[in-house]
Amino acid sequence: MSRIRGMRGYLASSIAVTCAAALAFPLAVSTDAAAAPPAAESPTTERATPDRPASERTAKARPETPSTSTTAAGTAAEAAPVAPVVPGAPADSATGRSIPSIPGSTQSLPLAPLTPPPSDRTLPPTSAPASTQGLPRRDVRHFSLVGVVWDNPDMELQGRVQVRTRASGTAKWSVWQDVDTHNHEHAADPDTAERTSGRVRGSTAPLWVGDSDGVEVRVQAEADGRPEADGRAVASAPLPRGLHIELIDPGVDPAAEPPPQASGVDTPRDNALSPEAAASSAVNADLAPLGATAIPALSQKQTEADLVAIRGDSAGVVSGTDKPAPKDKPVVKEKPGTTGKTGTIGNADTASAGEGQRVKPYIGARPRIVTRRGWGADETLRERNFSYTKTVKAAFVHHTASGNNYRCAQAPSVIRSIYRYHVKSSGWRDIGYNFLIDKCGNIYEGRAGGVAKPVMGAHTLGFNTNSMGIAVLGSFGASNPPAAAVKAIAKLTAWKLGLFGANPKGKTYLKSGGGNLYRKGKNVRLNVISGHRDGFATECPGGRLYAKLGTARATSARYQGR
Repeated sequence: MSRIRGMRGYLASSIAVTCAAALAFPLAVSTDAAAAPPAAESPTTERATPDRPASERTAKARPETPSTSTTAAGTAAEAAPVAPVVPGAPADSATGRSIPSIPGSTQSLPLAPLTPPPSDRTLPPTSAPASTQGLPRRDVRHFSLVGVVWDNPDMELQGRVQVRTRASGTAKWSVWQDVDTHNHEHAADPDTAERTSGRVRGSTAPLWVGDSDGVEVRVQAEADGRPEADGRAVASAPLPRGLHIELIDPGVDPAAEPPPQASGVDTPRDNALSPEAAASSAVNADLAPLGATAIPALSQKQTEADLVAIRGDSAGVVSGTDKPAPKDKPVVKEKPGTTGKTGTIGNADTASAGEGQRVKPYIGARPRIVTRRGWGADETLRERNFSYTKTVKAAFVHHTASGNNYRCAQAPSVIRSIYRYHVKSSGWRDIGYNFLIDKCGNIYEGRAGGVAKPVMGAHTLGFNTNSMGIAVLGSFGASNPPAAAVKAIAKLTAWKLGLFGANPKGKTYLKSGGGNLYRKGKNVRLNVISGHRDGFATECPGGRLYAKLGTARATSARYQGR
């Protein structure tokens, strides 16, 4: 009987994926939607190509984002496609026609050498014109998030990136805003298929700027302090080749529901699932109905009972006075991650995950989690299959460094933008983080593969194996993280780490895949809940959020009943 119960998760995921793929009808998906920009003096033609799955891309190719011919004059307006009728989709009251989800778009504009005007004293003059690159003020299609990318993912941008934008439909330009250039440590591990695909590019962190239709960019190489004879500073390192500004439109997902805190079951949407969306939803089929916009919260008792039933551990569950799980020890060998459609990784994973749970199921109540369906993920962007690691021994906390100027109702749009930036601009297989949390404490499913499964992420370079990445939307170097977000970290880790027998207040060992702090192959002792900077020399997750991790650990352990 225990063995039968233990197979429940396997059967739920496998049957759901098979049935969903057979029965799903694809949603009507438009190509990159283009809103007409303000009139320019001498417009040039901008050509956009439809998005394709990342698995279909050619190595080192760039045509997946709309290719752009740039001049100082601007771009031409593109005709908006007529919206087809989509069964079950919301209807336009004026026309009676369905309003389909708009998957968003990416404008990729090359940067060129700039010579700062004499009146601009905000940037120091340099000896080489190529040490300052950018884009003069320009009218563009609507976008809400920006980032800068370049050809070589192993090269850092040593310098300063600044942008200013114009709010859509106005003449108002923002002040110059800095874009965080230290982002290469958010990536897949060296030597993995994702990292060596040939599609990965160097990139800054993304910056959320809100609905905009104008942009200006400047990139200044870092000076090393040595003056030339004419007083100009010498750039310490050349700027990377192939600099582009990426302008991301998150698109509109009218069927998406806002993510308020709730405990009830979120019903699936009425419109049919595409095969890709059905597969992404099916790996959570044992937690919520197919197509659900959120995985409902469970009480502590329900969560413990569910864990016991799935693993068949009822014979081993005793009072909390019994001895805890054995202390974690260094791991010498790690089994490689697996890739598949269902996310089921076999009996070895189940046994490993249940280790230490047979005495007392230390686990926090399952929190409500907004699914990829709930935040409107365009599932055709990501790689088709899912990638898994063996277990989850640690959680790395990040901030997205995308700024704090968003409302919680905009969080799905911010996540859709980051997702598109990670996949289309940076060349990753999916969004890098396993989970995201907004300033109101709402929790969102990140990389596809199943929220209860050990999905391989691309969040902490060198330590993506046997870990998960949690990113709080915002920048927390100078700003305090909201208490609701810190509490959400504790709730999420209490549940997810509890599934795999990990103590939030404990230590664990992870084998380094290579980075700037630890050589490849070194077994590193880390906090079970660590900050990104614990595995890589970086400012992430920002000093203010990092200072709150002690609170998050203690609260998470308390939620587990420790």
